[in-house]
Amino acid sequence: MPKSTRFFEIIQMLRAATKPLLAKDIAATLEVSVRTVYRDIASLQAMQTPIYGEAGIGYVMRKGYDLPPLNLDVDEAEAIAVGLTMIARTGDYGLWQAAGRAARKLNEVAPGTRHLIASSWGAQATTGIDMSDIRSAIRDEQKLRIRYMDAAGQGSARVIWPIALIYYADNAMVAAWCELRRDIRHFRLDRMQSCDPVEEFFKGQGSALLSRWEETQKSDTVSTREF
Repeated sequence: MPKSTRFFEIIQMLRAATKPLLAKDIAATLEVSVRTVYRDIASLQAMQTPIYGEAGIGYVMRKGYDLPPLNLDVDEAEAIAVGLTMIARTGDYGLWQAAGRAARKLNEVAPGTRHLIASSWGAQATTGIDMSDIRSAIRDEQKLRIRYMDAAGQGSARVIWPIALIYYADNAMVAAWCELRRDIRHFRLDRMQSCDPVEEFFKGQGSALLSRWEETQKSDTVSTREF
């Protein structure tokens, strides 16, 4: 593992930690020696990274510390450039605009990425549904009220707790806890007749629901044709 990658991982671990981390625990996670961790932390401290502690006691990081800009290698920059171009395939206009801004910033520091172009062919924007609102609701753990038409043509009103937005080649789908069915369900965006935020939230429950959904996906492939 390159030194720059270890530095990044150590900072991430310390930022997320709720108690001091011992060097041996960091070393076990990174699969390096304890001596290497001591050297890396000393190097980070020399670069004014606010890491406090010492061997045998553990290390902590000052709250609110922001990571310095990431240094990407050529392959990483090219992978991001292609991924940003392909976002147009999602049909998510707001995300596509953000990708364009990000691509321009990336090109400033990695001009070679201009030579990598992916086709923008893909799903069309879903009429009447703003995916930006759905992404915002997922981030804020805010409930949504939708009018939905299922594959059989039956309409219903639902209040859902959105936990993931899945982009397929032919469509987009929201994974959510459905208050009507009392379970996780999938909703195609092109079958949503309306989608509006509700002044109710499910704060602190989104992560657990997402983990439950991920466990289901390990053994159950979801097809857009079924919904």
